[in-house]
Amino acid sequence: MLRTGIGVDVHAFTDGDGMVLGGVQVPYQRSISSHSDGDVVIHAIVDALLGAVGAGDMGTHFPSSDPQWKDADSRLFLREARNILKQAGATLNNVDCTVILQEPPLAPYIPEMRKLLAADLEVDLSQVSIKATTTDHLGFIGRGEGIAAMAVATVDVGKALHS
Repeated sequence: MLRTGIGVDVHAFTDGDGMVLGGVQVPYQRSISSHSDGDVVIHAIVDALLGAVGAGDMGTHFPSSDPQWKDADSRLFLREARNILKQAGATLNNVDCTVILQEPPLAPYIPEMRKLLAADLEVDLSQVSIKATTTDHLGFIGRGEGIAAMAVATVDVGKALHS
């Protein structure tokens, strides 16, 4: 049996010298304001994975009120979400994420993002899709005030969640 989860993450930009997206350091004149490393790609994917197996959301598992997650590498969250899927008896079919930002262009970084994500999720590269789009200068993203990501994950739960 297939189940689908959806995840969304949004963060404001702040002064800084780059951001982490999909586990990859992306040079930029701004940084992402966040309790952890602000990796919107991974945060959206984690919520999609957790949602697919009815396991809550990032805030349930990694609350920003908990100091242990301050400046945390979001790849830790991703690996834990993978483990939660395994514990639920689910296997990941695919994950697809769209990053929404005006700049910088992400095309040069997407291949490495996919490789890191596939490795952390323990799936084939073909099961991980990352795309980027702009808002054509509309809204807070178009004005360069922030970034967003949306993800969908499809998992096979077999009979695990129906017993």
